[in-house]
Amino acid sequence: MVRIPKKDKVLVICAHPDDEILGVGGTIAKYKQEGKYNYCIIFSFGEKSHWWMKKKYTVEMRVAESKKAAEIVGYDETFFLGLKDADLKSEIERPEVLEKLANLIKKINPGKIFTHSMDDVIYADHKSVHSAVIQALDDIKYRGEVYTFNIWAKDVRTTANPKLYVDISDTFNLKIKALKIFVSQKLALMQLLPTIYYKAIRSGITKKMRFAEVFIKIK
Repeated sequence: MVRIPKKDKVLVICAHPDDEILGVGGTIAKYKQEGKYNYCIIFSFGEKSHWWMKKKYTVEMRVAESKKAAEIVGYDETFFLGLKDADLKSEIERPEVLEKLANLIKKINPGKIFTHSMDDVIYADHKSVHSAVIQALDDIKYRGEVYTFNIWAKDVRTTANPKLYVDISDTFNLKIKALKIFVSQKLALMQLLPTIYYKAIRSGITKKMRFAEVFIKIK
């Protein structure tokens, strides 16, 4: 790995392929334009999304989509942990999983980390990833900024925390372009798309921006 100053490295940690775009795609594209190096850790391959297909083909499809989307917004490297989709809670209970996550975070040594919110409970996998990340960061005594994003729900327990607003007026189009790469998730994304626009516009209005992504600071 190239020696890069910690302040110039950003890490996104999420449950499934496409979460890395849904939650923080516009921000990653902006950071890339600013010269930052962006990394991503994805816990599962999201193979349960196509339960009727053989796992091998689903994994290949979803990894390929994620890699193409990463090129659009500017992820420099993506790591797949390969844990069982929809069963992350029990998977994370294995000590070797937390150890692997902690070691990977130490290796990347980012200045900023983005991950799922504790309130994103519609998908149990999202909450499980949040818990695992917090545990791993505590284990390695991580010193840096940690932010959460919420895909499906509202932040309730963290509303009093500081918020980070990122102006994505110039990169929102890249986020949408990257999301369209996930053809395997077309139906789910069609449901989410109006919300994605609404949240970006609403967050932008708050800070007098055209489009914005907002994150809750937890560390």
